[in-house]
Amino acid sequence: MEKLNLPTYSFNIKLIEQRKYIFDFIRKKFVILTPEEWVRQNFLKYLVDEKKYPASLIFVEKEFKLNNLSKRSDAVVYNKTGNPVLVVECKAASVKIDQKVFDQIARYNMKLNVSFLIVTNGLEHYCCKIDSEKQKYLFLKEVPEFVIIS
Repeated sequence: MEKLNLPTYSFNIKLIEQRKYIFDFIRKKFVILTPEEWVRQNFLKYLVDEKKYPASLIFVEKEFKLNNLSKRSDAVVYNKTGNPVLVVECKAASVKIDQKVFDQIARYNMKLNVSFLIVTNGLEHYCCKIDSEKQKYLFLKEVPEFVIIS
């Protein structure tokens, strides 16, 4: 798989009937290794290993209803009291991060109401802090450590 703008991590990858699978350490199961999944697994390792996010507080493909439609966020991070605080939207490295991607995560946040949003394609990472009272957002220079967002 392609080199990303993240530290290099080691993963358990296996081939089953001509398809590659990667072990998702959060969900504790093998999942099909797509380009988007490669970005997600690397970014989740980054959050856990570098930014000290507890793996037990990260939910992958968290399903929720938005306008009576089932949606799934790539990852939602909860704080220690069980409230969602951060949503991550991952795209394949070949996908350009554009307004459509930001619109997608903003729609998800209408339901989840978190304070931090992250969009990544593994090469570019954007993180913003939401101030819902002032209805503003601030792009951060880097992804905050868990202790800051919790």
